Amino acid sequence: MKPIALAIPRIILRNRNLILEIICYLFIFLFLYAAFSKIMDVQKFEVQMSKSPLISGFAPLMAWGVPILEIIVSLLLFIPRLRIVGFYAAFSLMFAFTGYIFIILNFSPYVPCSCGGILSTMGWEEHLVFNIGFTLLAVFGILLNNRRQEGAHSYSMA
Repeated sequence: MKPIALAIPRIILRNRNLILEIICYLFIFLFLYAAFSKIMDVQKFEVQMSKSPLISGFAPLMAWGVPILEIIVSLLLFIPRLRIVGFYAAFSLMFAFTGYIFIILNFSPYVPCSCGGILSTMGWEEHLVFNIGFTLLAVFGILLNNRRQEGAHSYSMA
């Protein structure tokens, strides 16, 4: 069975290494910034998590677990041979965060505040759009990384 070939413009394919580096560093910055914002005030983060109608029972675990996962994903993205694992992990985290926000916005009577730093200035709707954008960026990183590993010569460029 032949893999599905997506039409990625030649200019992107020619510059995919640079684009992959930029995407990686965007995620590394995002995850490290978010992780250290949470760790710097972990008690506040835990209290905010405990107010969430969906995950309140897991607040103590998540108060440390989420920032640790964000740091691990950053490390995976930083190490070139582990980058594809990092992209899948980044996609998984962003998908989970996006799903959480979507559920809170659409099905929860109470909308908690659990973001710190710059992201705390965003409303939940803006945060949802931001997360969707980064989720799609992770998919794009996976596609570009797979193209780099498999070799662009095995795909026809239409």
